[in-house]
Amino acid sequence: MFNYTTAEGNVRHGKIAGHIIATLVILVLLFSSIGTVSAGFVGVKTRFSAVTGTVAPGLYFKAPFIESVKEMEVKTRTINYDKNGNEGDSRDTSQLSGASRDLQDVWIGVVVNYHISPDKVDSIFAQYRSVENFEANVIEPIIREVVKSTSAQYTAEELVTKRAEYGDKVNATLNERFLTKDSILERFSVTNFEFSKSFTQAIEAKVTAVQNAEASKNKLEQIKFEAQQTIETAKAQAEAIRIQATAINSQGGADYVQLQAIKQWNGILPIQMIPNGTVPFLNLKN
Repeated sequence: MFNYTTAEGNVRHGKIAGHIIATLVILVLLFSSIGTVSAGFVGVKTRFSAVTGTVAPGLYFKAPFIESVKEMEVKTRTINYDKNGNEGDSRDTSQLSGASRDLQDVWIGVVVNYHISPDKVDSIFAQYRSVENFEANVIEPIIREVVKSTSAQYTAEELVTKRAEYGDKVNATLNERFLTKDSILERFSVTNFEFSKSFTQAIEAKVTAVQNAEASKNKLEQIKFEAQQTIETAKAQAEAIRIQATAINSQGGADYVQLQAIKQWNGILPIQMIPNGTVPFLNLKN
């Protein structure tokens, strides 16, 4: 005999399962249709891998399964070609090796801050698929080429003495080159120059020689000053004696001197007398 209760129960269970499946499908479609782009990024919308537009930071909607959104970073990125960085010409050195105009080897440490143009992320993504690939294939080669080619315009000594000028020139060139590649240079800094050991020793010897020469010059000037002081002192003493002699002569000359000596005499005669001589300060001859 047919059990209507069981049949009704199965129908009811089937409807419930159908509702659950339908709800799950709706939820999957819903979550596949919405998403968010993080601050500091621009989304690139693609349909079957073809770029169809960009998405601003925040909530977005897309066609499920056939469209997707990839985030592209547009905030500041840093490329560090410094001694403590991880990048450079090779894994063994993190600075950029170049040559000066006088053919001295030089290793240059630089730090570059930049960001890609937010309104160009779609074309960059179409070519390179990520900011990292764009940076490695476009930005980094430009930095290496400009830093090295500009160093060849200066002697090794000028790279040190005209460091600010060198940095400004590299900064201006990078700014122009970055703009042609849909990027904005924010800041360029020269952090270090390193030269060969022999050249560094030559520079140190030159600096020492200059310092010694300057010290000798200062010593000579001191000697001249002290000698001039001695001369001026002697002149002052001679002038004082002349003034005293003039004053003495104006007051009686030898008689005045003898009078002053008598005033200072203690009244004791010397034990030994010089024959036919005179008593000191007193003229006893008739």
